[in-house]
Amino acid sequence: MPLDDIRKTIDRIDTQLLDLLAERAKAVHEVGVIKKKEGLQIYAPEREDSLLRALEKKNAGRLPDHSVRAIYREIMSMALHLEDELKIAYLGPMGTWTNQAAIKKFGHSVEYQPLANFAEVFDAVTRRKASYGVVPIENSTEGAVSHALDLFVESPLRICAQILLRIENGLMAAIPREEIKTLYSHPQVFGQCRQWILQNFPDADLVNVSSTSKAAEIAHDRASEGAAAMGGPLAAELYGLTMLDEAIQDRATNTTRFLVIGEETCPPTGKDRTSILFSVHDRPGSLVKALQAFDSFEINMSKIESRPSKQKDWEYIFYVDLAGHCEDPEVRKALDTLETHCSLVKILGSYPDLSV
Repeated sequence: MPLDDIRKTIDRIDTQLLDLLAERAKAVHEVGVIKKKEGLQIYAPEREDSLLRALEKKNAGRLPDHSVRAIYREIMSMALHLEDELKIAYLGPMGTWTNQAAIKKFGHSVEYQPLANFAEVFDAVTRRKASYGVVPIENSTEGAVSHALDLFVESPLRICAQILLRIENGLMAAIPREEIKTLYSHPQVFGQCRQWILQNFPDADLVNVSSTSKAAEIAHDRASEGAAAMGGPLAAELYGLTMLDEAIQDRATNTTRFLVIGEETCPPTGKDRTSILFSVHDRPGSLVKALQAFDSFEINMSKIESRPSKQKDWEYIFYVDLAGHCEDPEVRKALDTLETHCSLVKILGSYPDLSV
């Protein structure tokens, strides 16, 4: 077939796709009207997860599954913007890994609000200045992000989704590699790339900054002083830096888990995770008895962290992730039993348990 004819075929298909997208948007709008009438949330993470899995099955290998997810992520992002003009608060500034995690979840069409710290993200959602917030909660190399954990104690917000993002840090600069004297980055990044730094820049000064985007900005502004940054490609793009080395993290599978926080949690999907926090009575064996509640009902704990309560010296709050949904009968029984051994039990949310 001649090239011009192939191009005409592509143009015809593109027109059909646009017509179908407009038809889909109309149907989504009708769903939105019903949801608003019934007081339901427009954004439904559980429906989104179910839809993406169904699309992968329908695709049956005709296109790469990750491409299908990426395409539909933007289609759904457009629909969310048209329906509710969602505003997503996240730990900024632009170009951070949290920014990239938010885009992975909500696409490019919604409005984003970068904020300076975790407390501001929680506050923006609580005061309904933002529809949802995105914060990092743990890294597979460096562990829990304690500042985010602490805010859940007093916050009325719930966890409604999680995002797992593969973190591939790189070395970025506006100068040649041999001129680098100082490396700027977030402390988590230095921790994730510890061995690489020792092998490649053992004599460089390491300077902690608030974010990888801030590091990129400094690398741009202080290039003449030998400054370079470590972080993701989005930060490099924003500040016009060259990626001199990619995937420099010590662990190839380095992953950060982010949480989406909002006013409501999710209904059951059949494959869920529940996050809770609790504080035990100050009695001998209280913690052991509390944890036995999960063993008794065969509830798997995938994570447990402790943090000072900040109310009383040597008193701790425990954060636990469980397999299952808080509405599942066995999980409900385990939580009821847990309450008999605790001074505080708080369900932070149940949400789809996703892989990367």
